[in-house]
Amino acid sequence: MSNSISAQETPDSSLEKSNVASISSNYTTTEPYASTESHSRSLFTRFVDTFKEVEIPQEVQEQLNDPNITEDEKRNLRLKHTPLSKNLKVRHMQMIAMGSCIGTGLFIGSGSALRTGGAASLPICWSIIGFVAFFTIHSLGELATAYPVSGAFSAHATKFIEPSFGFAIGWNYTLLWLAVLPNEIIAASLTLQFWNTSINPVAWVSIFYVFVLSINLFGVKAYGEAEYIFSLIKVVAIVGFLILGIVLICGGGPSHGFVGGEYYHNPGPFANGFKGVSTVFVTACYSLGGTELVGVTSAEAGNARKFLPSAIKQVFWRIVFFFFGSLTMISLLVNSKDNRLLGTNSADASASPFVIAIKNGGIKGLPSVMNAVIMISVLSVGNSAVYGCSRTLASLSAQGLAPKCFNYIDRMGRPIYGIALNALFGLLCFTVASNHEATVFAWLMSLSGLAIVLTWSSICLSHIRFRMAMKAQGRSLDELAFVSRSGVYGSIFGLVMLMVVLGLQFWVSLFPLGSEGANATNFFQNYLGGVIALVFYIGRKLWVRKLWEATPLKEIDLDEGRAAVDMELLQQELEEERASLAAKGFFYRAYRFWC
Repeated sequence: MSNSISAQETPDSSLEKSNVASISSNYTTTEPYASTESHSRSLFTRFVDTFKEVEIPQEVQEQLNDPNITEDEKRNLRLKHTPLSKNLKVRHMQMIAMGSCIGTGLFIGSGSALRTGGAASLPICWSIIGFVAFFTIHSLGELATAYPVSGAFSAHATKFIEPSFGFAIGWNYTLLWLAVLPNEIIAASLTLQFWNTSINPVAWVSIFYVFVLSINLFGVKAYGEAEYIFSLIKVVAIVGFLILGIVLICGGGPSHGFVGGEYYHNPGPFANGFKGVSTVFVTACYSLGGTELVGVTSAEAGNARKFLPSAIKQVFWRIVFFFFGSLTMISLLVNSKDNRLLGTNSADASASPFVIAIKNGGIKGLPSVMNAVIMISVLSVGNSAVYGCSRTLASLSAQGLAPKCFNYIDRMGRPIYGIALNALFGLLCFTVASNHEATVFAWLMSLSGLAIVLTWSSICLSHIRFRMAMKAQGRSLDELAFVSRSGVYGSIFGLVMLMVVLGLQFWVSLFPLGSEGANATNFFQNYLGGVIALVFYIGRKLWVRKLWEATPLKEIDLDEGRAAVDMELLQQELEEERASLAAKGFFYRAYRFWC
């Protein structure tokens, strides 16, 4: 009986087979690789075969070779058919959105910000920048859900602003991650000095270098799983610290000392006046960098229309609890004049205000646990650096803004040349053996020091241009699967605030704290990234000899590159979801609005 049932082919099963056949026909492989004889071949041979390039479908290749097709149409075709592997699940994307930017900027950088700006500067500056991040990521979510293409914001900037702008932003963002990878590997090795280990840092650097690259060589699923675990550890650590912070503030720790708002009275809520607070704004932007990676993952999501909105909504909770909450605790628990906040280097875990707060509370053992969390966070950022850089390079290549080799996608969906470039730059981590390591990385990071601010600005501007094009062409927002909670006004506010941050950064870079006049060295170490982005932009303008490349609003093709969805079916699904939500209670509707 069971055999006869299993042998039957139901309409559903035949439909499933046709869907699988349709999907598998998009990208073909060479016959030896796809044949059943592959099972008898050696494991090594099959592993080598995974590095072979995925073949572009014949019909797509014919379209690309059509002499009548425009450059914009070619660019959109290459982006749409970039054969990245769609193996990221909703839990991966939610956790990447939740914990992708929790790293040294929060755990260690907040210490220097506390000393520079004072206790009140932490919750104030992080709240303002947090709102900017919230508006920016919701704008990115609206764009990436509609256009889930490789590279996300770089491709959006090219489409909705102009190619030279997308070129400058894409390469500036690439430089950021190329510089971050070796820096984070060194930082991870230096966190081990917290335990006074006698092992040479070069040994740890070697281990971490191989570890980070290996994760990315196993494909996007391995990256997603690794980030899921890393982010889960960071989230649990922050939640634990929030609970512990409340206990310590109320005097419930081993030291039994009630803290309350003591440090807001002595030494006071602010340090170094407005310039000190301005410096903290820059640190806050850096610490929230990486939030935009959730947009990059849209091209490799199993179902971007379902997964991405859910992940985007997690940004609100991360900002409220993990940044505003934890930094408010820090401002109450750690004296801004504490000399331990100075540290010996950018990865000195003993200078972390989180570690100092636990030590002040008289709790033994927990500082080591927090240091381990910091090390994991640093490795997580290094892991994201390889992922973000390689995918951005693939997008730039597909747009014709980078060498063609970077759009080489192998059979596991890896942009292998982008990963190789990361591996090459990653070798700079071995400068840890040099006495000039700090100087090398100060200038290396200066090349892309403003990358986060510029990238977020491009996202906001792209969203504004997208909404303007929708209005100019009489298109309705009802056709969008996800609409930004803050709308176009959120993007305008975000763009204005980011321009303010750029102005403040210019001021504190040229006239740093403690300097009586202009400091050229400090300026270029902190503002060179803006100069580099401008050089990229003007350089491409001179190369193509076109002063204005922006497409008029009414001529922007809003359908090309869109996610392949049945618009009628999408409208029906959205109406059903709205009707179902309207029937629920107020608190549930509020919950779904933010989650």
